[in-house]
Amino acid sequence: MAVIIRRRNAAQVSGESIVIEAVWMYYHDGLNQAEIAKRLEVSRATVVNYLQEAREKGYIRISLAPEIFSGHQLAEDLRENFGLQAAFVVPNGASGESSLMRVARGAAEWLPSLLKAGDRLGVAWGRTVYEVAEALNQTRLKDVTVSQLVGSMSSPYGFAAEICSAHMAQNLGAKCINLHAPAVLGDPALAERLRNEPIIHEQLEALSQCNKAIFAAGSCNPDSHIVGSGVASAQDLAWYVAHGATGVLCGRFINAIGEAIPGPLDDRMIGVTLDKLQGLDIGLLVSDGADKIVPMLAAIAGGYVTHVVTSTDTARGMLEHRV
Repeated sequence: MAVIIRRRNAAQVSGESIVIEAVWMYYHDGLNQAEIAKRLEVSRATVVNYLQEAREKGYIRISLAPEIFSGHQLAEDLRENFGLQAAFVVPNGASGESSLMRVARGAAEWLPSLLKAGDRLGVAWGRTVYEVAEALNQTRLKDVTVSQLVGSMSSPYGFAAEICSAHMAQNLGAKCINLHAPAVLGDPALAERLRNEPIIHEQLEALSQCNKAIFAAGSCNPDSHIVGSGVASAQDLAWYVAHGATGVLCGRFINAIGEAIPGPLDDRMIGVTLDKLQGLDIGLLVSDGADKIVPMLAAIAGGYVTHVVTSTDTARGMLEHRV
C-alpha cells in the first residue's frame, strides 16, 4: 500500500513532525537529500540534520541481512577450520573501540534469528555482552527465557552480570532469571551455604536448562576485566596463569585446549560451571581484538562454541594462529 505524504511545506510542518516526514521520504519514498530539501523548502544541510536527529533519537532502525556476513569466504573459513556451525564476520572499524562496537552490533543483528520458542538463553557478562544487549532492537520472542550465568559483582564498568542479562531479556521481550548472589565470596563455606539456599539453588538449577548461551572470551592480561571487576585478584590471576591459564570464560579460567583449571576461586564462586556450557545447541562467542585470539581459540577447543561473531582482522588472526 502506497503512503502519500501531503504536507510538503516547512511552514505546514514543524518540530518533530518535519523530522519524521524527512525520514519517511528518505527511507520509504527513496528520495535523495536534495529532493527532500526541495519538497520541504529547506536547505540540504537541514535535511542532513533531520536525518541525524532521527538516528540519535532512535527513530531509525537499520538491519542488514545476516547472510551477507555469515556466507562470505572468511566466515566459511572459520566455520570449516574450527568445526563451527556458523560464523559472522564484520568489517574492521577504524579503531579497536569501533571494531568492538561493530562486532556487538553484528551479534545483535544475528542473535534473534538464532532463537526460537522454548529456548533458554544463558547470558554471560562483560563489555562485549553488554554492548550486544544494548544494540538489540526491541522485539518480542515467544517463550524465551534469559538466565544470568554469573553472579553479581560491584563492577566499576557499568556492565555487571545482572545488567547484561536484564537488558538482553528486555530487548528480546523474554523472561529473565537473575542470579541473586555475588559472583565470588571470601569464604568458601559461605559460598556453599548460599548455593544451597532454596532461591539461589533454584536459579542455579535453571542454568542447567539453558540450551543456548552467549558469552565473550576474556584475556589473562593484567588489565583483564576479571581483575578489574573484582572477581579475581591480581594474585589469583598470576596463580592461574602459572598453572596454564590462557583465557577466561564466564569467570572461569581455561587452558589452551579449553579445559577448566581447578583453583582457589572454584569453591568461592557462584555461577555456571563450564561443563554446563559444553554440548549446547548454540554457544555464541562474541569477541574481538588481537588479545582475544588465544582465549577465543581456547574456548573453541574446549567445545563451548558453535557460532562466532568477530571482525575481519581477528578472524584472520585466528586462522593464522591455528596454522
